[in-house]
Amino acid sequence: MQKITPFLWYDGKAEEAANFYVSIFKNSRIESISRYGEGMPAPAGSVMTVAFELAGQKFIALNGGPLYPFTNAVSFVVDCEDQAELDDIWNRLSAGGSEIQCGWLKDKYGLTWQIVPAMLGRLMGQGSAKKSAAMMQALMGMVKLDIAALQRAYDNG
Repeated sequence: MQKITPFLWYDGKAEEAANFYVSIFKNSRIESISRYGEGMPAPAGSVMTVAFELAGQKFIALNGGPLYPFTNAVSFVVDCEDQAELDDIWNRLSAGGSEIQCGWLKDKYGLTWQIVPAMLGRLMGQGSAKKSAAMMQALMGMVKLDIAALQRAYDNG
């Protein structure tokens, strides 16, 4: 059982966003949808929450209105095994959104993601400070991350 579940606030697009995310990640699904009833702060029958799962991680999306938009202060990190997976997820999540830098992007709903190679964390934890610094310097100059270029920077560091 998952103890902590991210709860995401949307302005009327919770179901659309959940379906978008589920279409991108393997092992993902919509679990349930609850609707507003009479006398609630949104039209009766409209979507209130969507419970969904992405790659085994549970989330809940709420149609709470425009009061609290997403900021870059919270992001989700996606570890990718290879460049093909990184490119696919990057291209799909960034469609209609914006690319930031260092593997960060904002999707079309305003949620921030970090699309990174799984090897990044492994190499940062096992190598010399010089190798890690060389890889980080290369990373800082990228928008979408290039695994081969990061590996070369690390190896030459």
